[in-house]
Amino acid sequence: MISKQNAESPLYAIIDLGSNSFHMLIARLLADSVQTVDKVKRKVRLAGGLDEDNNLDEAAISRGLECLSFFAERLQDIPAENIRVVATATLRIANNAGLFLTRAEKILGTKVSLLTGLEEAETIYLGVAHTSCSADQRLVLDIGGASTEIIIGEAFAVKKITSLDIGCVTFNRRYFADGLLSEKNFTAAITRAKAELAPLVASYTDIGWQDVLGGSGTMQALAEILMYQKRPAIITLDFLHALQQQLLACKRVADITIPGLAIDRKPVFASGLAILTALFETLNIRQLQLSSGALREGLLYEMLPDMRKISIRQRTINSLTQRFHIDQPHASRVNEQAGRLIQLWQLPQAKPHTNQVQLLTTACALHEVGLLMEYKHHQQHGAYIIQHADLPGFDQSERQLLVALVRLYKADINLEQLKDQATVPYRDACLLLAALRLAVILCRRRRDDVLPDYQSRIEGQTIYLCLPQQWLAQHPLIVDELRQENLYLRTLDLSLSIEC
Repeated sequence: MISKQNAESPLYAIIDLGSNSFHMLIARLLADSVQTVDKVKRKVRLAGGLDEDNNLDEAAISRGLECLSFFAERLQDIPAENIRVVATATLRIANNAGLFLTRAEKILGTKVSLLTGLEEAETIYLGVAHTSCSADQRLVLDIGGASTEIIIGEAFAVKKITSLDIGCVTFNRRYFADGLLSEKNFTAAITRAKAELAPLVASYTDIGWQDVLGGSGTMQALAEILMYQKRPAIITLDFLHALQQQLLACKRVADITIPGLAIDRKPVFASGLAILTALFETLNIRQLQLSSGALREGLLYEMLPDMRKISIRQRTINSLTQRFHIDQPHASRVNEQAGRLIQLWQLPQAKPHTNQVQLLTTACALHEVGLLMEYKHHQQHGAYIIQHADLPGFDQSERQLLVALVRLYKADINLEQLKDQATVPYRDACLLLAALRLAVILCRRRRDDVLPDYQSRIEGQTIYLCLPQQWLAQHPLIVDELRQENLYLRTLDLSLSIEC
């Protein structure tokens, strides 16, 4: 049962009046984490209503106000102090923005904050910081309808921040207004974006970064194409160039046919791709991963209490542990044994706090997440939950490794699931899985006081497990399971030798 406190948790609402779309996010706190209750998105294309003098036409204003009347209905049930409404690039640019904002506030019954470019960029970065796990310095990119934000930061601290007046809606109107997907149009758009970026290159490269993340609509669309192709959602320059060639073959915006690309994204996809290509080439970016959060998440998490105090991944683990009634002491017991095994094996990746150790710890914590559904198929249920639940702090490729470990922690081993993940080398994934499986067997009695004192090592393809003879004599079921495990591990090209 959900506790009364969680059941009565207040709702929080974020409304983002973007240049391309208006978004409403409604969430509540549940088990120390954020649960999304509702999302509403409308393609208003406000930036498309700017004339040459930067005045919004009446059609765009009407589209925006009609959308806000829909949102207002949902806000009635939410405390005023839990609502944040912000406007971004187009309403910064528009000369008649004041007229629109006055009417918007009357409809919504709450204040609309007009963010400066730097405020928008910093909030986007905080959205990434609250939902993505990375202790290293990171570069965050966000391509909006009328602006592009570029931020370098570490943890929750911003080090370098820029907001440029280039966006997928404004570039679409300027460089693809004829509806043609031509070399000429792409070259003009990319060249212009590079000219805007050129003054920033030295200052950004001097600071440097380890990871690149992005969460805007353009990056989301690219990730969806990759996932449709059953590839990790890691965006590279080669992928961007390949997509540009596909678009050129389509010839017209109206005729775009790329599997995995949402219909509502097609009108501004080429212009967003051109801006992202310019970012990659100008800043010499090797790859970009999709972030779980951006502007709306930055606004939401900063409004919630104590969100910076607990690590993102631990918050996610705690939330799933509570929601799915996982036996936390047993999960900790399994984690302790799995961690001991990889340390005894002296694996290079077994050093504390490495990403592989953190992912193994997460798999140990969540390996029984499916038991709430039923025992018989709980591994399948667990894998499904990990695949589809909100997992702030874990990117798509890390999620795939967790899915494989939870699905395969005992019984038959499907190698394809280990090979499908791209977070760690296949051999490392096999050893992480072996450590989890052996830890689960050793902890079969679910008691700390009956765990054996043992040693273990790896020589070649053989795992040696040295267990006390008396303990083996007292645990015939576990001994039998270890014998069976030797057969399962052969699938991984490993063998298990029990020594006394």
